[in-house]
Amino acid sequence: MPGLPLLASPPPMPSDPHDLVVLSDVTFGYDERPVLQSLNVRIARGQVTALMGASGGGKTTVLRLIGGQHRAQAGEVRFDGQDVGQMGEAQLYAMRRRMGMLFQFGALFTDMTVFDNVAFPLREHLQLSEPLVRDIVLMKLGAVGLRGARDLMPAQISGGMARRVALARAIALDPELVMYDEPFAGLDPISLGISAQLIRQLNDSLGLTSVLVSHDVDETFRIADHVIILANGGIAAQGTPDEVRASTDPLVQQFVHARADGPVRFEYPGPSIEQDFGVTP
Repeated sequence: MPGLPLLASPPPMPSDPHDLVVLSDVTFGYDERPVLQSLNVRIARGQVTALMGASGGGKTTVLRLIGGQHRAQAGEVRFDGQDVGQMGEAQLYAMRRRMGMLFQFGALFTDMTVFDNVAFPLREHLQLSEPLVRDIVLMKLGAVGLRGARDLMPAQISGGMARRVALARAIALDPELVMYDEPFAGLDPISLGISAQLIRQLNDSLGLTSVLVSHDVDETFRIADHVIILANGGIAAQGTPDEVRASTDPLVQQFVHARADGPVRFEYPGPSIEQDFGVTP
């Protein structure tokens, strides 16, 4: 967020086998725009960790760093103890097979049926017989309540159902980590509640680790074990949902309570009125 100093992240902590993902002193930016500065984040195994904060705070960038789409300009990103930034192409692909990704708005293949969308990663990465693929796909669709929609096309289902199909696809390979990029965006209240409940239930029943990027405070706080508020390159607050709600940081309070006024200002920094319009004060 422009006009505000970079926040300092907590110092690096000793290695912990309970952490699946660790970002240590990570710095990253796009061209001349810094996004993350000496960021330290830990994603504990088996938990739902939420990355939150105002737009442009680096939440989706963190997901891209974990998946190896971007490489840290300084510091380390480790997945299950392995340095993602040092991986070659073969190692990256092997690591990504241990991850699932639910993209914003689902990103289903529009020319494939619901069944074939979920089957796609199985056919792409594994040498399985079609009867086995069928059984796995129907089990994954059953887990999200859409086994009966197997033969429909994406255009024939609602936005909420499409998001659930995308979730079934994300867990098709039985990943250890599932990353969600704005899974609640554009959903009606019923579909939103169903999606949130599914994220929590699947995380617990399948023994997953989940990283959730979201702006929906109420639903995210309801299902998350750990919440991290990113701002100005670092961490403004983190802890349980109750601990984050209790934060006295003005930026955190502005975000959690959706206040229009606060550290995140309405106007983007720029020339003064006098400079733009040639008016002498």
